[in-house]
Amino acid sequence: MRAIAVADALLGPEYRASGPVRIAVEDGRIDSVTPLVAPPPGPRRLALPAPADAHNHGRPLSTTSFAASGKPLESWLIRLAAMPSIDARISALAFFGHAALGGVGAVMMHQTRPSGRLPLPQEVRTIADAAAEVGIHCAYAVSVRDRNPLVYGPTEEATGALPPASRAAVERLFRSPDLSPSDHVALVEEVAAAAERPGFSVQFGPNGITWCTPALLEAIAEASARTGRRVHMHLLETRYQRAWADRHHPEGVVAFLKSIGLLSPRLTLAHCVWVRPDEVEMIAEAGATISVNTASNLVLASGIAPVATMVGTAATVALGLDNSAFDETDDVFHDLRLFKHLHAGWGFEDVVTAPGALRFAAANGRRSLGLPGSGVIAAGEPADLALLDLDALDWDSILPVPPIELVFTRATKAHLAELIVAGRTVVEDGRLAGLDIAAIEREVRAAYRAGLPDRGDFLAAWGDLEPALARFYRERLGCC
Repeated sequence: MRAIAVADALLGPEYRASGPVRIAVEDGRIDSVTPLVAPPPGPRRLALPAPADAHNHGRPLSTTSFAASGKPLESWLIRLAAMPSIDARISALAFFGHAALGGVGAVMMHQTRPSGRLPLPQEVRTIADAAAEVGIHCAYAVSVRDRNPLVYGPTEEATGALPPASRAAVERLFRSPDLSPSDHVALVEEVAAAAERPGFSVQFGPNGITWCTPALLEAIAEASARTGRRVHMHLLETRYQRAWADRHHPEGVVAFLKSIGLLSPRLTLAHCVWVRPDEVEMIAEAGATISVNTASNLVLASGIAPVATMVGTAATVALGLDNSAFDETDDVFHDLRLFKHLHAGWGFEDVVTAPGALRFAAANGRRSLGLPGSGVIAAGEPADLALLDLDALDWDSILPVPPIELVFTRATKAHLAELIVAGRTVVEDGRLAGLDIAAIEREVRAAYRAGLPDRGDFLAAWGDLEPALARFYRERLGCC
């Protein structure tokens, strides 16, 4: 048993300040929360439930380092081919290490670009080992797709006018997997058999409507209903995806998901920037979760999700960093504040409150990942806690300020004094327990630099490809 004495804690589903308490932890769970007469000696700490990142992709470095910044999603995704394949273990250690240092106790890893150096079940088992080594929970979504590898349409419509060398380089990299829907489902179960363990679960991860045929989505819906396995997929992230969906699903794309049985409490839909009010109502009625990725949608010029509509229909909203935190520091507190202030409403509106935003990040994020617990600090709950430096947050100490207001005004990962996951200290005073993140980052950078020659043909073709991508979307899907 460990006793954690703090000056204050955010307790219950409304995350109200408790004053000084002792949190007793045993076997990875909270045994009791007991009031104290006075704050403990030493630096003041504020305890809150560790946030969960409900949508991420597992990249170990910023994509800006590969000259991918300032691009809309549809060209940014293709530019990511500039990232060479590197060792799965060191890549995963960097990703999970950054997530933990950013304040995240659990993360969804929808790995749309595995390294390919190992058979996928073996690679995911390596990733699971890395998550355990860092010490955070992970839900891993096996990425599956079977169409539109380059653009939302036939590849040749974007590559047909390219010079022969550029066209050949692009088409070598962007091909649809040669797997049947049943093969895709079987692969997910094979990965789960190889990698699942306490703290690491496997989900179906169809990339999205634009990348998956109806037959593939129907097979996943049937398998999810039969096995209870959760599903994680993108939906309506950009205006071009909205236009494509309207053309290919005139009955309504969310109505289509409902008709095949995919829309259920087992489903998480990432982004939903371009959903319409009636579609939000269907998602809410089905009990599915929406992972809103505010910073990513801003930096990739995708738009701003209609969170007010989601809240108004009582949809379950979670928060994701999507490997694109606003300042590229993997700082969950920074992005949590950005989400709350962007969606709070104007004037005296109260659309998203501070307790509501924390609930989305802690409670709904856990639900999306399939983790036990309700995202609060209480007896019987998992001991997943973030301890913040209250002295540093309250640097003036003039009048008493509710600690949740300090969190949503000032908190960044620099205020993270300790991250505790399943009762284990994962981060303390800005350092990973037992791992040297600086050494890991050096190894990752060296591996990417060494692999860049493998991407030489693609990088040479980019000057031809990027304007061709822009022409395709402007001419074929430029109107919503």
